[in-house]
Amino acid sequence: MLAATAAAGLTLLTGCGEAPSAGRSDAKPAPRPSPASPGASAPHGSPAPARTPHRPHRPRPELPRGGRELFPRYRMVGFCGLPGAAALGRLGTGDPAERADEIEKTARRFAAGREPLPVLELLAVVANSTPGPDGSYRSRTPAATIARFHRLARRRRAMLLLNVQPGRAAVLDEVKALREWLVHPDVGVALDPEWEMGPGDIPGDSYGRTDGHELTSVARYLSGLVEAHDLPEKPLVFHQVATSVVREQSALRPQPGVALIKSADGIGSPGLKRGTWKRLVRDLPDGLHTGFKLFYEEDAQGGGRLMTPKEVLALRPQPEYVMYE
Repeated sequence: MLAATAAAGLTLLTGCGEAPSAGRSDAKPAPRPSPASPGASAPHGSPAPARTPHRPHRPRPELPRGGRELFPRYRMVGFCGLPGAAALGRLGTGDPAERADEIEKTARRFAAGREPLPVLELLAVVANSTPGPDGSYRSRTPAATIARFHRLARRRRAMLLLNVQPGRAAVLDEVKALREWLVHPDVGVALDPEWEMGPGDIPGDSYGRTDGHELTSVARYLSGLVEAHDLPEKPLVFHQVATSVVREQSALRPQPGVALIKSADGIGSPGLKRGTWKRLVRDLPDGLHTGFKLFYEEDAQGGGRLMTPKEVLALRPQPEYVMYE
């Protein structure tokens, strides 16, 4: 899987102040002007009282389908991928509008008492097996492509997640480079730390890794954007294929306005995937939500099969984000 994904990546181009409450009992009424006698005028030299311009109330930004908190109201369900790279996920195949229709239908199957929130997880930074001009072993998806999928997500009232595979680049730098999109209320981040390589490591040769301190730094940056722009809760997903990929998980600290989601990323039969799930969700830090990843092709190889929504929802804790690749 690593080799196939890295090979596919080779063809990619780097590319308020608060108004006083009207209902307060301690508020004093404004003094009324004394009635003027007929023909009276303001004293000589006294300016006429200025009028305060009326400012229309501006509603606070909300999530695509309403409200400002993701959980427990919603269950997120989506596809990942990149146009022109079928090996990187289903979102990259066929007509994006048709994929959005399919996501909507799939999301309803996972509702189970929650409201479905469709997700388009677009690969915005892709790890490559060659260094590229700056030696970072990654390429950035063109802004025009991100803009196109953001418009699609907005039309379908879906969440756009920008997936980052940083290669040898610094993950926080890659997230900051996406700021123009992240200031919107319907855009979040997904991290793929298995593609976060150390010095001398090459994507596709071995798993990369992150740790709780680095994940907290990304969450803190997103929290700052949420506060500065009065945004609704913003999802931060990190996909984890093995325990070695995320170290010092106990150092992970939730941040205001950010929903941290750990997504189990294992491939295989339902039995193998349940085993990976149990290992990865053991001793979860407080405030961490869970996600689960399904692979249309890889999970079905070697006599395996794709898990059903009923089977996925039987996992404990119940996944709050389900993603198909």
